[in-house]
Amino acid sequence: MSETRDRTTSHRKPGNVARSATAVALALAVVAGGAYLAELGPFAADASAAEPDPAAVAEARAFLADWAGGRMPSAGGRTTDPGKAQEVLRNFTAGLSIDKPNLAAAKATVSENGTVSVPFTAKMPVTDLGTWTYDSKLPLRKQQDGTWKVHWTPAVVHPKLSSTEKFRLEREDTERPEITDRGGAALSGGKHPSLAPVLNQIAGAAGAGPRGAIQLVDRATGEVKGTEATFGKKPDRPTDQPIRTTLDSTWQSAAEKALTSEAKGKDAALVALRIDNGEILAVGNSPSSGFNRAVSGTYAPGSTWKVVTTSALTLKNAVKPNDIVDCPKYLTVGKQFHNVETGEHRNATFLQDFTESCNTAFISLRDKLGDRELGDVARKYFGIGQEWHIGIPSFDGSVPAPRDQTEKAASMIGQGRVLANPLLMASVAATAASGTFHQPTITGGSKDTTTTSKLPQDVVTQLRAMMRATVTDGTAKVLDGLPGGVGAKTGTAEVTEEDPDSNNGWIVATRGNVAVACVVEKGKTGGASAGPVVRSLLSAVPDDPS
Repeated sequence: MSETRDRTTSHRKPGNVARSATAVALALAVVAGGAYLAELGPFAADASAAEPDPAAVAEARAFLADWAGGRMPSAGGRTTDPGKAQEVLRNFTAGLSIDKPNLAAAKATVSENGTVSVPFTAKMPVTDLGTWTYDSKLPLRKQQDGTWKVHWTPAVVHPKLSSTEKFRLEREDTERPEITDRGGAALSGGKHPSLAPVLNQIAGAAGAGPRGAIQLVDRATGEVKGTEATFGKKPDRPTDQPIRTTLDSTWQSAAEKALTSEAKGKDAALVALRIDNGEILAVGNSPSSGFNRAVSGTYAPGSTWKVVTTSALTLKNAVKPNDIVDCPKYLTVGKQFHNVETGEHRNATFLQDFTESCNTAFISLRDKLGDRELGDVARKYFGIGQEWHIGIPSFDGSVPAPRDQTEKAASMIGQGRVLANPLLMASVAATAASGTFHQPTITGGSKDTTTTSKLPQDVVTQLRAMMRATVTDGTAKVLDGLPGGVGAKTGTAEVTEEDPDSNNGWIVATRGNVAVACVVEKGKTGGASAGPVVRSLLSAVPDDPS
């Protein structure tokens, strides 16, 4: 799964070119005449109601896919002027430092002359600055050989791009202030490579990050005609004043070392935070450059989500740890669900279902919860889906109401449309351990607009016991033997049904006043992939931060 939020700037669509009154009258006459011949009335054959040729829509989508994928020769070949189109597309993306455009087509329409128009939204990530978002449209015309082509003009790329005007990227030189950890020690991408994208985000949030603008200029004179997008903001503090974070250099170094030594080269992410106040101690990303997947990633959390599901069931007194909840190999709810490696535990207790991470047992309890109840519990007690202000951009989770019983079954085990990331799941573990949600923060002093309730003490006591048993007797035995009474929950999140090797491995853990969550992409199982990462981290840092 993957994933992101960026600043956007919206723009108005260009106005339609006015047609002459004669042309309009002629078109109406032709339409009306055809309608009368068909005995359908004068307005029944409205051209705007015509369905666009699917071949035209497919060609438009193929053009957008080629453009987004950087296949400029192929994209140009889908237009009426291949050479010019290829040149303009390449100059536009390269000249504005655009990396991997996201181009989404909307509903196509047909004009009176048969031209198919496909509107699209362009999200253009400008390197180190942000995302420029605007709307445009593709005009497609049928050629003599019966094929459809994008009728090429510069306005295909952007409504204001023309033979007389172009865009220019202006960057503003900024000096980033020193960023320190919680104790005042300087942080840098050189010393902590995994923090490189995080430090840029921290500086940007403080108004000390990169700034720039995309300007519309006259091709001949260079005169600025307007500003289409701006990035960054003016500093809200003196540039010589350090920015202090909640990060801990010791924890950060240990997290990076753990990812390097134990993730085995796979994409992975980790977050460690304090249970008592939500302060983030470490943010690890592998690879260390680029996207901050630990905080902004969107993943199915897999069976680590059973911490939330268990909370929802326990709040309703729907099941107790010693209740028998059978764990068969398979259970069909619209589709066949199974356990990892199709294991089974007949006559298992609910506690065993938790410690062995039995999917079928949890799914069998779905009728104990209302369709919206799991999402409501996640929001009310864990803050999931509310807007978090942690000091940098973050994805704060999504638990939509299921659209059918199959999706409800999937949501019970952290699949379907349930989405999270290591930041969110570390917070889930922290809330389970303390009973109280604390909005995570990386810079301190961030405003908190969330509204949550405290978990009842009996629910907290049960969650702690079940997570501890998962370490001593269950799927998180990789953490057994560590001091501090570690509790944990593993997870295996299915990415595709066809390829088990693509599964993401998860683990959440608590020890003392620290909660940790780690995901390893294509890690197959949480205990085997994410478990060793967290064991390495907790082994390297035996003491909680003060």
